[in-house]
Amino acid sequence: MLGPPPPDPAHPDRALVMGVVNVTPDSFSDGGRYASTEAAIAHGRLLASQGADIVDVGGEATGPRSTPVSPEDELSRVIPVVEALARAGLRVSIDTTKAAVAEAALAAGATIVNDVSGGVFDPRIRDVLAASQATYICGHLRGGSIAEVFAREAKEAVTFDDVVLELQARLELLPGAVASRTWVDPGIGFGKPWELNLELAVQAARLGFALDRPVVIGPSRKRFLRHLLEGEPSEEDLDRATVAVCARALERGPLVLRVHNVALLESALSAYNNE
Repeated sequence: MLGPPPPDPAHPDRALVMGVVNVTPDSFSDGGRYASTEAAIAHGRLLASQGADIVDVGGEATGPRSTPVSPEDELSRVIPVVEALARAGLRVSIDTTKAAVAEAALAAGATIVNDVSGGVFDPRIRDVLAASQATYICGHLRGGSIAEVFAREAKEAVTFDDVVLELQARLELLPGAVASRTWVDPGIGFGKPWELNLELAVQAARLGFALDRPVVIGPSRKRFLRHLLEGEPSEEDLDRATVAVCARALERGPLVLRVHNVALLESALSAYNNE
């Protein structure tokens, strides 16, 4: 069943789960197993039944080996899925950096725009948000495209304080009404060193206090987890490591947790929310 509504964006009082639906053939995390419309819809409904408060639908992979997708292709992938899941009563987020995709997805029933670029890739997304009542997830990365983000990997020093300041600058570019309904995402991955990714994950609540915003973290199956595990970890190993990192993060305050394996997270999350 669909979880309870999210809290007032300025005053989150419990942890929320965002389940990932990648409608892409080249996803680093699931190998394209939900690339068809039917498979993506079924998976979104499954994630909600397992406890996801939000289902995050994306049509363009954002990993280091991903291929750029045109707005037309991205729309053809995500809009049927968004429409079906919204009709089923799910709270749907659209994972996109493109204003045209965000606008169409909101018209199709999405209520959240999850933009990993924080408006850097397509500044027109701010106008789309200003014309809506949608919640905005403002992400952090450096670079004008996904290819540029990873080309700069390990070439620039980034610190926790840099992430805070750069997210603050992006919040200041938002229209006032949009800023008041914006969450922030420190952008785990996206060219950052693994030590910083771990710090951003477990100290995410501190980021929220600094910016006075709810925080979304997406550690799920990210490369930095491999540094915490021995050998060549399986998908199951990465999912268990994801849960462990999420549990550590929740010790410091409520967050929105973006994960692939919702079912595995539920026991830890239930214990946290019912304390």
